[in-house]
Amino acid sequence: GRVELYHNGSWGTVCDDAWELADAEVVCRRLGCGEALLAASEAQFGPGSGNILLDEVQCRGDEDNLWECSHRGIAVHDCRHKEDAGVICAVPMHFPLFFQDMSLRLVNGGDVCSGRLEVFHNGSWATVCDDGWDMKDATVVCRQLGCGNAVSAKIDAFFGEGMGDILLDNVVCRGDESSLDQCSHRGLGTHDCYHKEDAGVICEG
Repeated sequence: GRVELYHNGSWGTVCDDAWELADAEVVCRRLGCGEALLAASEAQFGPGSGNILLDEVQCRGDEDNLWECSHRGIAVHDCRHKEDAGVICAVPMHFPLFFQDMSLRLVNGGDVCSGRLEVFHNGSWATVCDDGWDMKDATVVCRQLGCGNAVSAKIDAFFGEGMGDILLDNVVCRGDESSLDQCSHRGLGTHDCYHKEDAGVICEG
């Protein structure tokens, strides 16, 4: 399908300039879809809408996500949606178990680097339960958001109670993961929590 990335509250596409199989490999591996079969160009899966987030992406093929690959800069491009990039992976993804990149946010904290942790999944924002929530987990969140080191892991809805689903519970990170979806947890949507237990984070950034 067409490659889209979630960034700053909306979905955007990737331009096909320099788009090749090594770039597609990173996408397919990130989604748990096996090896890449094709790096599609010229909006093979239809033109997208909204921002074009990345252009001239050049991956080695072993990166964790597209943001780690070389590119012109976020939203810096000379493209139109008729150049939207796509991929075909070896394994169909019927039940996605990985979050999209850049899909965490911290809210009610006064700035983007502190607040209640929310995760974007299946079209809406959800919270994380504070069972077992500690500094190792907060460290991963701050790293993923580009907010420097973690200062504090907050519990008991320190930044107020969220709404909607509680997506993660009993999150256990080693602390060296590049994103929260690499940490262990009870399973998406599996929890025994209320929003009064929503987890939060304060980062130094």
